[in-house]
Amino acid sequence: MTNSLITDRNRFAAAAPEERLLLNGRDWGIRDTGTPDRPALLLIPGTLGRGDIFWQQIEALSGHLRILAISYPDTGGIREWTEDLVSLLDQKGLTSVHVLGSSLGGYLAQYFAGTHPEKVGTLFAANTLHTVNGLDANPPYSLDLETAPIDHLRAGFGRGLTAWADSHPDQKDLVELLLEEAGGRILEPELRARLAALKHGPELPTFTGRVVTIDSADDPLIPQAMREAVRDRLRPQTAYHFLWGGHFPYCVRPALYTAILARELNLDIPGPDWGPGTMVEQ
Repeated sequence: MTNSLITDRNRFAAAAPEERLLLNGRDWGIRDTGTPDRPALLLIPGTLGRGDIFWQQIEALSGHLRILAISYPDTGGIREWTEDLVSLLDQKGLTSVHVLGSSLGGYLAQYFAGTHPEKVGTLFAANTLHTVNGLDANPPYSLDLETAPIDHLRAGFGRGLTAWADSHPDQKDLVELLLEEAGGRILEPELRARLAALKHGPELPTFTGRVVTIDSADDPLIPQAMREAVRDRLRPQTAYHFLWGGHFPYCVRPALYTAILARELNLDIPGPDWGPGTMVEQ
Protein backbone atom coordinates (compact mmCIF):
# COMPACT_ATOMS: atom_id res chain seq x y z
CA MET A 1 0.00 0.00 0.00
CA THR A 2 1.07 3.58 -0.64
CA ASN A 3 2.37 5.52 2.33
CA SER A 4 0.86 8.98 1.99
CA LEU A 5 3.38 10.66 4.32
CA ILE A 6 6.42 9.26 2.52
CA THR A 7 4.91 10.05 -0.87
CA ASP A 8 4.20 13.63 0.14
CA ARG A 9 7.60 14.11 1.80
CA ASN A 10 9.35 12.74 -1.29
CA ARG A 11 7.34 15.06 -3.51
CA PHE A 12 8.45 18.02 -1.41
CA ALA A 13 12.09 16.86 -1.29
CA ALA A 14 12.22 16.53 -5.07
CA ALA A 15 10.71 19.97 -5.59
CA ALA A 16 12.95 21.67 -3.00
CA PRO A 17 16.18 19.66 -2.87
CA GLU A 18 18.57 20.04 0.02
CA GLU A 19 21.74 21.99 -0.70
CA ARG A 20 25.10 21.38 0.96
CA LEU A 21 26.81 24.19 2.83
CA LEU A 22 30.17 24.14 4.60
CA LEU A 23 30.05 25.89 7.96
CA ASN A 24 33.35 25.99 9.84
CA GLY A 25 34.44 22.93 7.87
CA ARG A 26 31.32 20.88 8.61
CA ASP A 27 29.00 19.76 5.83
CA TRP A 28 25.40 20.79 6.58
CA GLY A 29 22.23 20.23 4.60
CA ILE A 30 20.21 23.42 4.06
CA ARG A 31 16.87 24.33 2.56
CA ASP A 32 16.48 28.09 2.23
CA THR A 33 12.91 28.63 1.06
CA GLY A 34 9.99 30.97 1.47
CA THR A 35 9.84 34.73 1.12
CA PRO A 36 13.28 36.38 1.33
CA ASP A 37 12.15 39.78 2.67
CA ARG A 38 10.02 38.29 5.47
CA PRO A 39 11.13 37.35 9.02
CA ALA A 40 13.20 34.17 9.11
CA LEU A 41 12.37 30.91 10.87
CA LEU A 42 15.09 28.32 11.51
CA LEU A 43 13.83 24.72 11.78
CA ILE A 44 16.05 22.19 13.58
CA PRO A 45 15.00 18.51 13.51
CA GLY A 46 15.47 15.78 16.05
CA THR A 47 17.60 12.66 15.79
CA LEU A 48 15.29 10.93 13.32
CA GLY A 49 14.75 13.60 10.74
CA ARG A 50 16.39 15.66 8.08
CA GLY A 51 15.27 19.23 7.52
CA ASP A 52 12.46 18.03 5.28
CA ILE A 53 10.74 16.33 8.23
CA PHE A 54 9.06 19.73 8.64
CA TRP A 55 7.81 19.77 5.04
CA GLN A 56 4.19 20.34 6.01
CA GLN A 57 5.03 23.45 8.03
CA ILE A 58 7.44 24.72 5.35
CA GLU A 59 4.81 24.51 2.64
CA ALA A 60 2.12 26.13 4.80
CA LEU A 61 4.34 29.02 5.93
CA SER A 62 6.60 29.68 2.93
CA GLY A 63 4.41 32.50 1.64
CA HIS A 64 4.72 34.33 4.97
CA LEU A 65 8.27 33.64 6.19
CA ARG A 66 11.78 32.94 5.03
CA ILE A 67 12.47 29.41 6.24
CA LEU A 68 15.82 27.74 6.82
CA ALA A 69 15.50 23.99 7.46
CA ILE A 70 18.74 22.23 8.33
CA SER A 71 20.15 18.71 8.42
CA TYR A 72 23.05 17.90 10.73
CA PRO A 73 26.63 17.26 9.63
CA ASP A 74 28.52 14.08 10.50
CA THR A 75 30.95 15.72 12.94
CA GLY A 76 30.74 18.12 15.85
CA GLY A 77 28.33 18.46 18.73
CA ILE A 78 26.09 21.00 20.42
CA ARG A 79 28.80 23.60 21.04
CA GLU A 80 30.28 23.33 17.55
CA TRP A 81 26.90 23.27 15.86
CA THR A 82 25.89 26.42 17.73
CA GLU A 83 28.81 28.30 16.23
CA ASP A 84 27.92 26.82 12.85
CA LEU A 85 24.45 28.32 13.18
CA VAL A 86 26.01 31.71 13.87
CA SER A 87 28.04 31.27 10.67
CA LEU A 88 24.89 30.24 8.81
CA LEU A 89 23.11 33.43 9.80
CA ASP A 90 26.16 35.48 8.80
CA GLN A 91 26.35 33.80 5.41
CA LYS A 92 22.64 34.34 4.82
CA GLY A 93 22.77 37.99 5.87
CA LEU A 94 20.48 37.49 8.87
CA THR A 95 20.96 39.30 12.16
CA SER A 96 18.33 37.21 13.97
CA VAL A 97 15.83 34.40 13.44
CA HIS A 98 12.95 32.72 15.17
CA VAL A 99 14.12 29.21 16.07
CA LEU A 100 12.10 26.02 16.39
CA GLY A 101 13.92 22.89 17.49
CA SER A 102 12.37 19.52 18.24
CA SER A 103 13.92 16.87 20.51
CA LEU A 104 17.70 16.99 19.85
CA GLY A 105 16.97 20.11 17.82
CA GLY A 106 15.20 21.62 20.80
CA TYR A 107 18.29 21.10 22.94
CA LEU A 108 20.48 22.72 20.30
CA ALA A 109 17.98 25.57 19.92
CA GLN A 110 18.04 26.22 23.68
CA TYR A 111 21.84 26.26 23.73
CA PHE A 112 21.99 28.55 20.70
CA ALA A 113 19.46 30.93 22.27
CA GLY A 114 21.26 30.94 25.61
CA THR A 115 24.69 31.64 24.13
CA HIS A 116 23.56 34.05 21.41
CA PRO A 117 20.34 35.63 22.70
CA GLU A 118 20.64 38.63 20.42
CA LYS A 119 20.19 36.33 17.42
CA VAL A 120 16.89 34.77 18.57
CA GLY A 121 13.51 36.43 18.22
CA THR A 122 11.35 33.59 19.55
CA LEU A 123 12.60 30.26 20.86
CA PHE A 124 10.21 27.37 20.18
CA ALA A 125 11.38 24.46 22.38
CA ALA A 126 9.45 21.41 21.25
CA ASN A 127 9.28 17.84 22.61
CA THR A 128 12.69 18.31 24.13
CA LEU A 129 14.89 17.97 27.21
CA HIS A 130 16.01 20.37 29.93
CA THR A 131 19.21 18.45 30.73
CA VAL A 132 21.23 15.49 29.48
CA ASN A 133 22.27 14.43 32.98
CA GLY A 134 21.71 10.68 33.31
CA LEU A 135 21.06 10.19 29.62
CA ASP A 136 24.14 7.97 29.28
CA ALA A 137 22.54 5.39 31.57
CA ASN A 138 20.00 4.47 28.90
CA PRO A 139 20.43 2.86 25.49
CA PRO A 140 21.51 3.81 22.92
CA TYR A 141 23.42 6.50 24.82
CA SER A 142 24.89 3.93 27.22
CA LEU A 143 26.72 2.33 24.29
CA ASP A 144 30.06 3.32 22.82
CA LEU A 145 28.57 5.33 19.98
CA GLU A 146 31.81 5.32 17.99
CA THR A 147 32.23 1.54 17.89
CA ALA A 148 28.77 0.03 18.43
CA PRO A 149 27.67 -1.78 15.24
CA ILE A 150 25.46 0.54 13.22
CA ASP A 151 23.00 -2.30 12.66
CA HIS A 152 22.63 -2.55 16.43
CA LEU A 153 21.90 1.18 16.73
CA ARG A 154 19.42 1.13 13.86
CA ALA A 155 17.71 -1.97 15.26
CA GLY A 156 17.17 -0.20 18.57
CA PHE A 157 15.24 2.54 16.82
CA GLY A 158 13.35 -0.11 14.92
CA ARG A 159 12.19 -1.88 18.08
CA GLY A 160 10.96 1.32 19.65
CA LEU A 161 9.15 2.46 16.52
CA THR A 162 7.57 -0.93 15.93
CA ALA A 163 6.23 -0.94 19.48
CA TRP A 164 4.74 2.52 18.87
CA ALA A 165 3.08 1.29 15.66
CA ASP A 166 1.59 -1.68 17.51
CA SER A 167 -0.02 0.57 20.10
CA HIS A 168 -0.88 3.37 17.62
CA PRO A 169 -1.94 1.66 14.37
CA ASP A 170 -3.33 4.96 13.10
CA GLN A 171 0.28 6.25 12.94
CA LYS A 172 1.60 3.40 10.80
CA ASP A 173 2.57 5.78 7.97
CA LEU A 174 4.61 7.93 10.35
CA VAL A 175 6.42 4.91 11.76
CA GLU A 176 7.32 3.72 8.26
CA LEU A 177 8.68 7.18 7.44
CA LEU A 178 10.80 7.19 10.60
CA LEU A 179 12.03 3.65 9.97
CA GLU A 180 13.20 4.84 6.57
CA GLU A 181 15.11 7.67 8.25
CA ALA A 182 16.68 5.37 10.84
CA GLY A 183 17.32 2.64 8.28
CA GLY A 184 19.67 4.62 6.07
CA ARG A 185 18.23 7.90 4.85
CA ILE A 186 20.20 9.39 7.74
CA LEU A 187 23.72 8.22 6.93
CA GLU A 188 25.71 6.27 9.51
CA PRO A 189 28.20 9.04 10.46
CA GLU A 190 25.37 11.54 10.74
CA LEU A 191 23.34 9.24 13.00
CA ARG A 192 26.31 8.57 15.26
CA ALA A 193 27.03 12.31 15.50
CA ARG A 194 23.42 13.09 16.46
CA LEU A 195 23.40 10.51 19.25
CA ALA A 196 26.80 11.62 20.53
CA ALA A 197 25.75 15.27 20.49
CA LEU A 198 23.08 14.62 23.11
CA LYS A 199 25.13 12.11 25.10
CA HIS A 200 27.96 14.63 25.49
CA GLY A 201 25.80 17.74 25.42
CA PRO A 202 26.66 20.73 27.64
CA GLU A 203 24.40 22.07 30.33
CA LEU A 204 22.03 24.70 29.02
CA PRO A 205 22.60 28.40 29.67
CA THR A 206 19.78 30.68 30.73
CA PHE A 207 17.69 32.38 28.06
CA THR A 208 15.49 35.29 29.12
CA GLY A 209 14.00 36.10 25.72
CA ARG A 210 10.64 35.16 24.29
CA VAL A 211 9.92 31.41 24.65
CA VAL A 212 7.16 29.09 23.47
CA THR A 213 7.12 25.44 24.55
CA ILE A 214 5.42 22.56 22.76
CA ASP A 215 4.93 19.06 24.15
CA SER A 216 2.66 16.02 23.96
CA ALA A 217 0.90 14.07 26.69
CA ASP A 218 1.72 10.76 25.02
CA ASP A 219 5.33 11.47 24.06
CA PRO A 220 7.14 8.15 24.68
CA LEU A 221 10.56 9.83 24.89
CA ILE A 222 9.83 12.92 26.98
CA PRO A 223 8.02 11.91 30.20
CA GLN A 224 5.75 14.23 32.15
CA ALA A 225 8.41 15.16 34.72
CA MET A 226 10.78 16.26 31.97
CA ARG A 227 8.06 18.22 30.18
CA GLU A 228 7.34 20.07 33.40
CA ALA A 229 11.05 20.68 33.99
CA VAL A 230 11.42 22.21 30.52
CA ARG A 231 8.57 24.62 31.24
CA ASP A 232 9.91 25.43 34.71
CA ARG A 233 13.34 26.23 33.31
CA LEU A 234 12.23 28.27 30.31
CA ARG A 235 9.16 30.06 31.75
CA PRO A 236 7.42 30.25 28.37
CA GLN A 237 5.11 33.06 27.36
CA THR A 238 2.82 30.34 25.99
CA ALA A 239 2.93 26.56 26.56
CA TYR A 240 1.18 24.37 23.98
CA HIS A 241 0.22 20.86 25.02
CA PHE A 242 -0.93 18.22 22.53
CA LEU A 243 -3.27 15.71 24.16
CA TRP A 244 -2.02 13.24 21.57
CA GLY A 245 0.67 13.43 18.91
CA GLY A 246 3.57 11.45 20.35
CA HIS A 247 7.09 12.68 19.74
CA PHE A 248 6.30 13.98 16.25
CA PRO A 249 3.13 16.12 16.46
CA TYR A 250 4.31 18.24 13.53
CA CYS A 251 3.90 15.13 11.34
CA VAL A 252 0.69 13.64 12.73
CA ARG A 253 -1.16 16.89 13.57
CA PRO A 254 0.42 19.31 11.09
CA ALA A 255 -2.38 21.88 10.81
CA LEU A 256 -2.58 22.30 14.58
CA TYR A 257 1.22 22.53 14.81
CA THR A 258 1.39 25.12 12.04
CA ALA A 259 -1.31 27.09 13.85
CA ILE A 260 1.09 27.52 16.79
CA LEU A 261 3.67 29.17 14.56
CA ALA A 262 1.08 31.30 12.80
CA ARG A 263 -0.34 32.52 16.11
CA GLU A 264 2.98 33.22 17.79
CA LEU A 265 4.52 34.94 14.75
CA ASN A 266 1.37 36.95 14.00
CA LEU A 267 0.79 35.44 10.57
CA ASP A 268 -2.54 35.83 8.82
CA ILE A 269 -3.09 32.16 8.02
CA PRO A 270 -6.44 30.40 8.44
CA GLY A 271 -6.32 27.30 10.59
CA PRO A 272 -7.31 25.69 13.89
CA ASP A 273 -7.77 27.92 16.92
CA TRP A 274 -5.88 26.99 20.08
CA GLY A 275 -8.01 29.36 22.13
CA PRO A 276 -6.95 31.95 24.71
CA GLY A 277 -4.52 31.46 27.55
CA THR A 278 -0.85 31.00 28.31
CA MET A 279 -1.11 27.22 28.71
CA VAL A 280 -3.39 25.66 26.11
CA GLU A 281 -4.08 22.14 24.97
CA GLN A 282 -5.79 20.24 22.16
